[in-house]
Amino acid sequence: MSVAFDDDVKACAALVHRADPDRFMAAMAAPVTARAVLFPIYALNVEVARAPWVTQEPMIAEMRLQWWRDALQEIAEGQAVRRHDVVTPLSRILSPHLAAQLDEYVAVRRWDIYRDPFEDHAHFESYFNHSAGTLMVASAQALGEADEQVLRNFGYAVGVANWLRAIPELEARGRVPLLDGTPDGVQQLAKSALERLHAARAQRSAVSNEARPALYAGWQADWVLRQAMAQPDLVAAGALAQGEIRRRLSLMWNVARGRW
Repeated sequence: MSVAFDDDVKACAALVHRADPDRFMAAMAAPVTARAVLFPIYALNVEVARAPWVTQEPMIAEMRLQWWRDALQEIAEGQAVRRHDVVTPLSRILSPHLAAQLDEYVAVRRWDIYRDPFEDHAHFESYFNHSAGTLMVASAQALGEADEQVLRNFGYAVGVANWLRAIPELEARGRVPLLDGTPDGVQQLAKSALERLHAARAQRSAVSNEARPALYAGWQADWVLRQAMAQPDLVAAGALAQGEIRRRLSLMWNVARGRW
């Protein structure tokens, strides 16, 4: 797919650069044509992720998420699409199917608005499958052919790794982010996510070269999950971030080898 890197896409890139430096780095490691697809999707992720946190009023947060659901519905149904720095470029790169998938992604993020814990393991799994998993599906399939289950496995692992890094902030904001926050519970969660990551990597051939740049966003997941398994106390300490040099070199190494 060839998409113009116009002012809207540049605005999306600037938003991602400010709010999500890891995904910005990953997108910048992709070919320019892929960046023009990835930046609008990553900008949507920024807008949706921050909607529950910019207000103390749940109803206002609900309305913000509904605005994005309405915009994605316009794309999915082929209606006239509202003019917006993020929505306009999304309308050029999303198929109706992917727009509908991303509507489900926005819907599941309603959980972020409230302080209720996850109901059970099935609820926890569903949250990550439909948030991080669906984001990975949309990002990759907007670029090229890729097996959905492979993408969901990889997206789940990336989502859990990012979640573990965010635990201290989530708890500081009054959330209950884990079903079992004990060291054993953290280790089991990291182990399960690593198994999903390995299952995805075992089917690398199911992700085309064109779709591969979308998976660069998960380049730190393996390291984070292994660290959490080996030293689960690092999660509560907020000590799962790579040093800047390691962070950059590991991304460059993965991209140079064509791996994810």
